[in-house]
Amino acid sequence: VQLQASGGGLVQAGGSLRLSCAASGNIASISVMGWYRQAPGKQRELVAQIIGGGSTDYADSVKGRFTISRDNAKNTVYLQMNSMKPEDTAVYYCNVIRWSAGRAYNYWGQGTQVTVSS
Repeated sequence: VQLQASGGGLVQAGGSLRLSCAASGNIASISVMGWYRQAPGKQRELVAQIIGGGSTDYADSVKGRFTISRDNAKNTVYLQMNSMKPEDTAVYYCNVIRWSAGRAYNYWGQGTQVTVSS
């Protein structure tokens, strides 16, 4: 599975950005698509994920501000980020989990920088 992320950039506090991540290759049995982020000096953390049937999960810090969605026809996952804060500044990574023969396989995109200025 190859993941191509896009949409990062610089935005002022209170602004919005939309991240996209398109999956290609062996995309059969993809069960989870999501976004993680890693700020300088911090561990990578889950931002949001969407599970096969459409249920979603968000980090407490982004609830009510970020929305994750998935276009199955395009094999693409989106992260709409609104009311952004300087603490949202990080490299954002797309993540996909695919199941095959009873095993879970994790795939990561290349990361896209998001910077929120105060």
